[in-house]
Amino acid sequence: MNVDIVRIDGRNYNPSSRQPGTNLFVDRRKNSEFLLMILAGYKSFLYEDVFARVKAFTPKHFDICVMSSGLFDETLNQIAAENDWSYLSTAENNIPLIQNVAIMLHPQAQFLFKMDEDIFITEGLFDTLMKTANYVQNHGHYNVGFVAPLIPINGYGHIRILEKLGLLEIYEKTFEPVKYGYHPSKMIQTNPKVAKFFWGEGGFVPSIDKMNAAFQTQKMEYSICPVYFSIGFIHFHRNLWKAMNGWELPPLNSCGPAVDERQICKFCVLASAAIVVAENAVVGHLSFVGQNSAMKEYYLTHREKFRCPK
Repeated sequence: MNVDIVRIDGRNYNPSSRQPGTNLFVDRRKNSEFLLMILAGYKSFLYEDVFARVKAFTPKHFDICVMSSGLFDETLNQIAAENDWSYLSTAENNIPLIQNVAIMLHPQAQFLFKMDEDIFITEGLFDTLMKTANYVQNHGHYNVGFVAPLIPINGYGHIRILEKLGLLEIYEKTFEPVKYGYHPSKMIQTNPKVAKFFWGEGGFVPSIDKMNAAFQTQKMEYSICPVYFSIGFIHFHRNLWKAMNGWELPPLNSCGPAVDERQICKFCVLASAAIVVAENAVVGHLSFVGQNSAMKEYYLTHREKFRCPK
């Protein structure tokens, strides 16, 4: 894959050197084996709390690359500069492309993490996912594809959260019967009241930080997701990306939402590579598309539920 990238030394960055309409990489790499890629650029109202958590909970030796697909965002560029992170911007809005480019630009990175801009990470997340991946690969009955934490607003994770908290009956009486997986008509993906429920409205579900702290103290537990999985936050090894031959690039200007998600889920199923859920870690997801408008308002009026505890 040949992509023209304008590379700029991020430690001597001059904004006037940016060329509009180009693919830009502001380079502050540490050449670490560990890389966190953050897809952002379209929900700026979340930046303060999302990136405060990234700063607080990501190990200092990690490379972090903030990525905006299809636009250059000066706010993101400044956030990256303030934290000594790299920033990657592509002219074309193509999620598979920008992730391929980010991985290629970090050739030393073997342990890869990808998160979306509406994910709220928690303490101990990275260590838990890596330990779970290593344990399953070496002691379980599966080859690992990718590993994810429990995500309450997620087609798989919401049921596991309900089961672990003993809230399944309450949820089904209040909303609807649960079914694992991606179901566009299900309330977990469409109803803002369900999203608010999982963010603690009504007092049933604890905060993501309290859940995460409680689950972290428990014996290692994981499950294998047998259905389509929404990849708001995932951990995978570079070898998986190589086995996929990278993400397949859709035709120019035809990249719809979740195309990377469909590709990696399909690859894992066909390659018998397990989708592993580390049940000792919890992260927050603001909402699905059908809930976004109402949840933006909820977020802005309930910031205490989302703020970094540190």
